[in-house]
Amino acid sequence: MDSSRIWTAALIVIGDEILSGRTADKNVQQIGLWLNLQGIRLAEVRVVPDVTAVIVEAVQALSARNDYLFTTGGIGPTHDDITVDAIAEALGVPVVVHPDARAILERYYETRGGLTDARLRMARVPEGATLIENRMSGAPGIRHGRIHILAGVPHITAMMLEALSGTLEGGAPLLSRTVGAWVAESEVAELLQHTEKAHPGCQIGSYPFFRDGRVGANFVIRSVDADRLDACAGDLTAALEALGITVAADAI
Repeated sequence: MDSSRIWTAALIVIGDEILSGRTADKNVQQIGLWLNLQGIRLAEVRVVPDVTAVIVEAVQALSARNDYLFTTGGIGPTHDDITVDAIAEALGVPVVVHPDARAILERYYETRGGLTDARLRMARVPEGATLIENRMSGAPGIRHGRIHILAGVPHITAMMLEALSGTLEGGAPLLSRTVGAWVAESEVAELLQHTEKAHPGCQIGSYPFFRDGRVGANFVIRSVDADRLDACAGDLTAALEALGITVAADAI
């Protein structure tokens, strides 16, 4: 594991139901948290419709500038589940039925009505792919090099992530500390900038809120180095308190 470099991943959330608002996406957060534990940062997320050309463009663009690419959605048994076909097109490879995936589905559906043509669609993969175990519903996820094709149903996605844990190369996990303060972020913008500059390897994000008639902000400090993180949080807290600002050790 190379802890000195930053490894990044992109996520493509695929599905008309997400864009229409009929279904609320729950995978961005769980994939982002899981990636951080693997030492990989979720750098960007794109939500796209069930349109082959759009998926192809997104796969090619996001995989080109990230170490890993994840997709969720569109690998079920119906005609509008086109993710596998679109990714195969983006990779320039044919779609094939993976023999191990077929065997898995045959066993799973043996007492559930058998393996129909529709269910067999879930054994289709871009040529050269390997499988990601799915202990929940049988139909596996798909891994093709740096691309990981996951189910869209959140609890099934979680199972697939569990199967992938520890298999990806990454760096040091990104750590964070939150300093909450009853102050408008505009009043301390310069202080935040100077504090971040004084602590190389740390980033400070500011997230304002309005609560109980008062304005405040949570300042989230991120670093892969625990000592640098603690030092930056300590200096920021001291600087805010020196201005007479009420500070909390965690988010307010």
